[in-house]
Amino acid sequence: MLVFLPVLILDAKKGLGLCGFGRSSHIRITVYSYYIFILVKIDKDKRLVVLDEELEGISPDELKDELPERQPRFIVYSYKYQHDDGRVSYPLCFIFSSPVGCKPEQQMMYAGSKNKLVQTAELTKVFEIRNTEDLTEEWLREKLGFFH
Repeated sequence: MLVFLPVLILDAKKGLGLCGFGRSSHIRITVYSYYIFILVKIDKDKRLVVLDEELEGISPDELKDELPERQPRFIVYSYKYQHDDGRVSYPLCFIFSSPVGCKPEQQMMYAGSKNKLVQTAELTKVFEIRNTEDLTEEWLREKLGFFH
């Protein structure tokens, strides 16, 4: 599966706009029997949405330790979802992590970029957390249960 994470640019007058798809703006996700997380952040100086980190083989509970306590992040992940009827699927999801205590300027930049990023990357399972401790396997299954 190939996921395109668009290169977005923030312009003070025009807001968020698509800068383009570059070689580094897409990531290949191979479906495994474990989780794959992609952390995305906004480079404030360059005014770009950029890749922060790729993590493989960690659960949502372990991801909590990787997230900054007081900085927002966008998370794109592939999750092994076991359906009640035995089928397995790997939904691609988007989480906007905006912890309590973030600087208002950061919150505004991320909140203003979220919808454009989701639309451009064509992500349909979109969630938000305000407390990183809420990111658990149970929380994730509950959120995904709505779609199945």
